[in-house]
Amino acid sequence: MSKQALIIIDIQNEYFENGNLTLVNPVEASLNAGKVLEHFRAKKLPIAHIQHLSADPEALPIFVEGTPGAEIHENVKPLDGEQIFQKYYPNSFRETGLGEYLKENGVTEVIITGMMTHMCVDATTRAAFDFGYKCTVIGDACASKDLEINGKTVKADDVHHAFLAALEFFYGEIKTTDEFLNAVS
Repeated sequence: MSKQALIIIDIQNEYFENGNLTLVNPVEASLNAGKVLEHFRAKKLPIAHIQHLSADPEALPIFVEGTPGAEIHENVKPLDGEQIFQKYYPNSFRETGLGEYLKENGVTEVIITGMMTHMCVDATTRAAFDFGYKCTVIGDACASKDLEINGKTVKADDVHHAFLAALEFFYGEIKTTDEFLNAVS
């Protein structure tokens, strides 16, 4: 029998209005992640909050530990007793206790929400799959930003959907918040 855990990746103030790395639609994504979080709390299933911190605050002055930007956003604020893993790399498993936490809790499937779709959500989903977990990404509970390459701007919506499509091609299922919650109700 499958046991699920929720991974909420980097839904931190830095990505919202007045943050230093504002994304497109972070509020909507965080509210959807909050709905999934409430489901996991109600079912008393494992929850892992991931908090990105700058490895070198002088070189990269975002997600600096102890600053408001590094704090987890109020829409998904951890409750006392919920696990928080701090990371310095896009992959939420790298040099954190996330893998051990999932093993200790007998988890076989991870439900992934968070920010940024094209970076930490992508890296964590691929790693989770490589570690043998069934993966479901809640697409509308993730957010991205415009990116540039070779002088061209790729709009956030296109970045977001391209990465979700790539993940769904091999690494996991992509569902909306409503699809996920209706399937487990």
